[in-house]
Amino acid sequence: MLEKQSFEKLQPGRFDHYLPHLSIDCVIFGYHDGQLRVLLLKWTASDLWSLIGGAVLKEESLDHAATRVLYKRVGLKDIFLRQFYTFGSVERVRQSDYDTTFAKLGFSREESEQLLLRTITVGYYTLVDYQKVDPKPDHRTEDFDWWDVRDLPKMVFDHRYIIEQALVPLRHSFRYEYLGKNLLPEQFTMPELQRLYETILDHPLERSNFQKRMLASGMFERMGKRHNGGAHKSPFMYRFAE
Repeated sequence: MLEKQSFEKLQPGRFDHYLPHLSIDCVIFGYHDGQLRVLLLKWTASDLWSLIGGAVLKEESLDHAATRVLYKRVGLKDIFLRQFYTFGSVERVRQSDYDTTFAKLGFSREESEQLLLRTITVGYYTLVDYQKVDPKPDHRTEDFDWWDVRDLPKMVFDHRYIIEQALVPLRHSFRYEYLGKNLLPEQFTMPELQRLYETILDHPLERSNFQKRMLASGMFERMGKRHNGGAHKSPFMYRFAE
């Protein structure tokens, strides 16, 4: 579990209140219409998109920085959030980015020089209910959207690579944990559960083997049948076990 701290205790201030050359980037995954999507922000007056992230205040931990940024930017609080990788390649930001990106976005030379310094970013990922997110673009961003992870737009820095790396632990953990609990209704059918798993894992699953594995995992409880009044056999309903 991440640290429970008050969001009111730490307020972003001037640049010298932050740890230099360190940031966090949050990969926010959502499931909607049979697609695994990621929430991205569009930079003002450009065709570039980015993850939701920010700097780390000197008085806070990395975990608190991640929870603070998510709460401030998308209204999420008390959610599953996992640190998965640290990105420190010397190629994360290139000098040419000033002419191709920052200058066009209205950054001053001084601001651009800060952005062009090598920054280590710590990646976090979360899997959230698509309808509970309330993104708030800032003065550097003008829009937001959910993008299919297989069809990403043009992105700043190495954010596409960060998303690709976040998919690895997400798919591994999804097989063994309760990560899908907030992505389905309280009760659901086995085909609905299988569709969710196939979307997250990005490959088809054999129906009978899938059901056997799910029931053997102890993660699900079988409820009554869904009576839809049709001629076909009514399916059993399931829920996540407590």
